[in-house]
Amino acid sequence: MTQTIWAVVPIKDFAHAKQRLSGLLTPAQRQQLARTMATAVLTALADVPDLAGIAVVTVNAEAAALAQRFGARVITEGAEDGHTGAVDGARRVLAAEGQAGILTMPGDIPLVTPDEVRAVLAATQPAPAFTIVPAHDELGSNAVLCAPPLSVRLRFGEDSYFPHLDAARAAGIAPSIVPLPGIGMDIDHPVDLLRFLGMAQSAGTPTAALLRSWGVGAGQ
Repeated sequence: MTQTIWAVVPIKDFAHAKQRLSGLLTPAQRQQLARTMATAVLTALADVPDLAGIAVVTVNAEAAALAQRFGARVITEGAEDGHTGAVDGARRVLAAEGQAGILTMPGDIPLVTPDEVRAVLAATQPAPAFTIVPAHDELGSNAVLCAPPLSVRLRFGEDSYFPHLDAARAAGIAPSIVPLPGIGMDIDHPVDLLRFLGMAQSAGTPTAALLRSWGVGAGQ
């Protein structure tokens, strides 16, 4: 794809991240995990020069500082309105600037690689276009590319994948579906941690090292 696309990553307050893991990890551990995973996502995106830029949607000072380490711009519009509101806020800002499209992904997919990001870009058709990477369970939407930015109505959640396909088709766009193991592996629930640690790609990653240091997955 030759159009210029902006990556959009919403990042909440690290201190209140990953509440569903509260039965397994302490608040300090959840905060460190969220920071480590977000760093992995931004590291992968920063190594894809085909992107026009990276935007982090946040009002959190720590997340903003992390974004600036990677040369990403910080967008605050919609940042306090949940994941969908944050993506929509960034989409409005970038659309108003005349940007060609957006590729949004969450900050909790620590196995994403630059090659996978490039695969999403390569699979995208000329605008109007919609490309999606499903979560491993085909419930969530772990990467969504919209060109132009506001071409398809988005609504994220644990059961967003098939509704997003329907929304693209309702907008007259045939969606491109790109299953990818790294982008597809998000970490929301305790079972996700074990699945992540059992994947060959996780070996040697900072996220896996962190979890192992806490004894997560021991004996698995």
